[in-house]
Amino acid sequence: MTKPNVLLFFTDDQRFDTIGAWGNKSIKTPHMDALAADGTSFRQAHIPSGTSGAVCMPSRAMLHTGRSLFHLTNGGSTISQDHKMMGELLGEQGYDTFACGKWHNGSETFNRGFKDGDNIFFGGMADHWNVPCFTYDSDGKYDKRIPYCINASKSKEVRYTQADYIKHGEHSSEILSDCTVEWLANRKLGNPFFAYVSFLAPHDPRVMPEEFQDMYDPREIELPPNYMGGHPFENGALHIRDEELAAFPREQNEIREHIADYYAMITHLDHCLGRVIQQLKDNGEYENTIIIFAGDNGLALGQHGLMGKQSHYEHSIRVPLIVSGPGVQKGQETDTPVYLFDIFPTLCDFLNMDIPRSVDGISFSHELFGETKNTRETMFFAYTDCQRSIKKNNWKYIEYVIDGQNSMTQLFDLESDPWELSNLACDPNQLSRCKEMLSDLRFQAEKWDDTESKWGKVFWAGLQENKYD
Repeated sequence: MTKPNVLLFFTDDQRFDTIGAWGNKSIKTPHMDALAADGTSFRQAHIPSGTSGAVCMPSRAMLHTGRSLFHLTNGGSTISQDHKMMGELLGEQGYDTFACGKWHNGSETFNRGFKDGDNIFFGGMADHWNVPCFTYDSDGKYDKRIPYCINASKSKEVRYTQADYIKHGEHSSEILSDCTVEWLANRKLGNPFFAYVSFLAPHDPRVMPEEFQDMYDPREIELPPNYMGGHPFENGALHIRDEELAAFPREQNEIREHIADYYAMITHLDHCLGRVIQQLKDNGEYENTIIIFAGDNGLALGQHGLMGKQSHYEHSIRVPLIVSGPGVQKGQETDTPVYLFDIFPTLCDFLNMDIPRSVDGISFSHELFGETKNTRETMFFAYTDCQRSIKKNNWKYIEYVIDGQNSMTQLFDLESDPWELSNLACDPNQLSRCKEMLSDLRFQAEKWDDTESKWGKVFWAGLQENKYD
């Protein structure tokens, strides 16, 4: 039997709870739902947060290298030659490799991972109707002057170089599904393939074809229980671009409009994703293809008074992750905690390949075949030099250091308080738990080499050494 193909869908800013099959009755995602029915859903998939406001950049570098947050090169803005990439390894194993869409980790690294591609976007975000793309260059000579992003919240002229070509009037999700369908339909059959489809949606600016926008009436959108007019304290990321996408204080009708547009973008994305899967079926390759569906980070959209992903609340650190394929348990859900950078070693296990020595992630392949085994007892999270947290046994503990001072501590019982509304850090009955979790937080920071990073040195210098003594 031919080696299994690998198709990896990666979305941009899609929160974990935006899939109909996962319990969101307000959103329409028939193709994601079908994937969940045909595979295993990881309901506790996470990113470890990030080392810059552009959380997606380290998230993507971790995905492709299996490296942990503080073992990336330049915060994930590029990828070291010493760090084996997922596509690079599969290419060495005889796979045809193809990628399209967002690549946020340096143009010089793209061709290491892929032997073919189309509609490549080197940047953080773009106008979805006017995407500056590159065709694949076998010599890897991509113009580095491509703009980093378009400022969606302000009218700002952006000049592109002549090396760019812009798909005017075509939505990014359709551009990427079209070129992937074309590649699948026209490629020479025989070799297994690895295709990476990196959508720009549902990242803002939140625009989509009118028929999808009409599916959601903002007046019918229910605000989440943890909606707030503003975040109750400084968290170190209240004044960045993401937080300026809605007025201060947050206004209910405006947040409803944001959520409606967000859902509409995801439904449109789901439609485009379905076209790619249909082409697989038309090729007769669906049954022999490992399909991985995941998102790079979450998004607040009014929860806790926030708009972005620069926090350690569940809405920002949890992401969708579904895996289907030959032998994978169908319709299974697991709460085993995993990180996205665990996908690389999991694929290696699945395909009987040696895991590269540069990979930090831990394989969860056993979960795909119905064997539950908790490989991570404690989950560690770090955002720049101002937030550190851990999750353990349904508890979350967060420390904040702002301007060199330990300013806030939070403790949440996620089982009884999944919306993270009741901070128990000041409850005298939880003193011993706080002590224990702070000790574990320090242990995890050292284990992750956070204390040696430029961000960690600032954070740990500001955290009160003996705060519970």
